[in-house]
Amino acid sequence: MEKVYKFQQSAEKLIEKILDDDVAMINHMILNQNEALPQHYSNSNVYMIIVRGCITAQLGENPPKRYEHGNLLNIPGQIKMNISNQDVEQAEFFVVKAPSPRLYK
Repeated sequence: MEKVYKFQQSAEKLIEKILDDDVAMINHMILNQNEALPQHYSNSNVYMIIVRGCITAQLGENPPKRYEHGNLLNIPGQIKMNISNQDVEQAEFFVVKAPSPRLYK
């Protein structure tokens, strides 16, 4: 019936894939101060759920914006994005890509 997917806690930078099926891909990420994801283009509809701390996101050529825990950030496909943690507190967030990038048109 149900499936349970576990995710880790870490004091270090963490990027882990929790789920990868056709409906959605879900990643769990933890960034410490001044850590970032590689700049890249979104490869599906992206939903970032910030559960702890804050992230800074620069989308396209827009100036960077800060998003704190309790926010859900939606980024359309094919947008250049630069995601980082500029704050002292560790940032933890989930990235939901729907549909899975392998099916995104």
